Amino acid sequence: MTSDTTTRRDLRPLVLPHLGLAVLGTIALSLDSPARGWAVLVTVVAYAVGLAHACRRTDLLPLVGFLCLVSTFQVLPDWILSDVLGTLAFPDQGGPRFDDQVPLAMALMWLAPLFIALVAADQRPGRAALAAFVVFGVAELLAPVVGLWEPTGETTRLLGVAVYVPPAEAVLGWAAATGYLATTGRPVIARIGAAAAVSVLYTGALVVSYFAIDVASWRLTF
Repeated sequence: MTSDTTTRRDLRPLVLPHLGLAVLGTIALSLDSPARGWAVLVTVVAYAVGLAHACRRTDLLPLVGFLCLVSTFQVLPDWILSDVLGTLAFPDQGGPRFDDQVPLAMALMWLAPLFIALVAADQRPGRAALAAFVVFGVAELLAPVVGLWEPTGETTRLLGVAVYVPPAEAVLGWAAATGYLATTGRPVIARIGAAAAVSVLYTGALVVSYFAIDVASWRLTF
C-alpha cells in the first residue's frame, strides 16, 4: 500500500483523464444515432489511453492494465443478461455490437467505475466491495436516463434499478481487488486468468442474486 503522501501525489495526474471523460462523454451523449454509438466508443478508448498515460509513472499503471482486462471480459456477463436471461438491453445507438446484443464500447465501459472504486478503496477488497456498490449504484441510476443500457424483463426494481444487480456489483469490486492483489508482479497469463475469473465470479453472483430475488419463491413443498 502507498502512503497518504504518495497517494495524493499519484492521484493528481488523474484529474485530466476523468475531466476528459466527462467532457467527451457529454458530447457523445448529445449526438444522435448512429453517431452517438461511435462517439461513445471513441470516448471510452480515449479514456483508457489517457488514464494509462496519466498513470505511467505511478504504481497505479498495473491496476489500469488489470482493470482493462476485467472490463474486456465483462462483455460476457452483459451478453448473458441480454441474450440469455433477458434482463438487460442495450439500445442500438450505432457502432459495432457483439451479436447485435452488446456494444463493443462496453469492453472498456467498466474501466472507469472499477478504477474509481478500487482507488477510493486503496485496493482493499472489503472496501472495494462497498465502493463498487456505491459507484455502480450511481451508474445504474444514470445509464437508463442517458440511454446506455436499461433493465428489462420481470425484475424487482428500486428507482428504476434492477435490485438483483448491486449486490453482484459489490462482489465484482471485491473480486477485482482480490484478483489484482493476487497477481501483482505475476506473469501476464496469470493476470489474464485472474481477470477472466473475476468476470466468471461476477456472472455467477448475478445469476444467484437474480434467482434469489426474482425467481425463487422460497417455499418448501411436499
